Amino acid sequence: MSILIIAAIALAVVLGYKTKINTGFFCIAFAYIIGCFMLGMKTKELIAEWPTSTMFVILAVSLFYNFAAVNGTLEKMSSSLLYACRRFPGMLPYALFLVAVVLSVMGAAYFTVLAFLAPITMAICEESKMDKLTGAVAINCGALAGGNFPTAALGVVFRGLIDTAYEADPSLTPLDSFSTEMTIFGFAIVFSLILITIFRFGFKENRNIGKGITFRKPEPFEPKQRTTLNLMILMMVVVLVFPVLKMILPSNELIASISGKIDVGLVAMIFTVIALLLDLAPQKEIIAKVPWNTILMIAGAGMLIAVAVEAGTIEQLSAWIGDNVPVFLVPIAFSIVAAFMSFFSSTTGVVTPALFPLIPALAASTGLSPAVLFACTVLGAQSSAISPFSSGGSLILGSYGNDEERNKLFNRLLFVAVPISVCVSAVYNFAVAMIL
Repeated sequence: MSILIIAAIALAVVLGYKTKINTGFFCIAFAYIIGCFMLGMKTKELIAEWPTSTMFVILAVSLFYNFAAVNGTLEKMSSSLLYACRRFPGMLPYALFLVAVVLSVMGAAYFTVLAFLAPITMAICEESKMDKLTGAVAINCGALAGGNFPTAALGVVFRGLIDTAYEADPSLTPLDSFSTEMTIFGFAIVFSLILITIFRFGFKENRNIGKGITFRKPEPFEPKQRTTLNLMILMMVVVLVFPVLKMILPSNELIASISGKIDVGLVAMIFTVIALLLDLAPQKEIIAKVPWNTILMIAGAGMLIAVAVEAGTIEQLSAWIGDNVPVFLVPIAFSIVAAFMSFFSSTTGVVTPALFPLIPALAASTGLSPAVLFACTVLGAQSSAISPFSSGGSLILGSYGNDEERNKLFNRLLFVAVPISVCVSAVYNFAVAMIL
């Protein structure tokens, strides 16, 4: 049965890749067939495995941050931050990385950040004589690293998946998903800076970087954009202040009580209502930009993983890795497996829902830090996201108009950026795991 379920997960990924149909649909179909007709689960039990909480958080957060995407606030923010770095042209890759991180931390989705920054980055690379591959890696790393912030687009998904991973075995003490996600965010920032430095100083194309570039002063924020920016900052303060205070003062009961009632999805809904009342963007456009494709993919994969938990597949895989892979190689194994899976599928929809449930029991049996293993999985998966076959890589390629140069960049993304990123990630994850 476990082999059948693993085959079903793999088949769902392959079918989704080949047919371009959302992988979540195949996962739901396989979950129904295997769960109800082979494991004897009741239909109500299977439907109850739909990850309502995770779906609600993604929906609520994306609704609020869609205001900034629709009314031009995000685009204005990126232009302003780039202009602020005009005196250090040689540090352009790091400036682009910073812009992408800030936009992601402020709530912009990974694809939104790349959609905004990719055309700007390619133009800057052309004008400043910077290697286009370096610019692509910089904004890709920034969009992913910033997205790992606990309240950002990817962070809220990973927090939900971390909480769900511990629900399979009540005997294990669950991690605090907020602090775990902060750990992942910190590791991602350091890894990204290392990777960008390798590309910045390791390629001769960057020797004359920054010479001749002209930075244009952006237009000031319009009233609605200024209001949107203020609301984004205020929401971050509301969501972060009490969890941070809880980390600083863990024994304070009042802070712990208030922190337990702060939910990023519910807070985002309140700010969405405020933004609608202030008419910061048309309601129809805000709803239309909700990432329903991602939500369905994550929810469908979650149902199939729940069936795997019911069949004992997760425990068997965890035990097999624990018995057959040396403890010191476990972080590398998770990093490389996640990178390989992410090359062909979604990190949030397939890779992390499949691998996260293995970590709690494995960490308990090997003595490794579960937070580090979660980070190794995320960083490994994100290390291959620059692939031209992924959404991020395709967005970067699509922003470049010259066919000949686009083909050249395609090959460099596939045969240079991906191998370097995956190898550096594996080494970095191993080092972090051994230190911590």
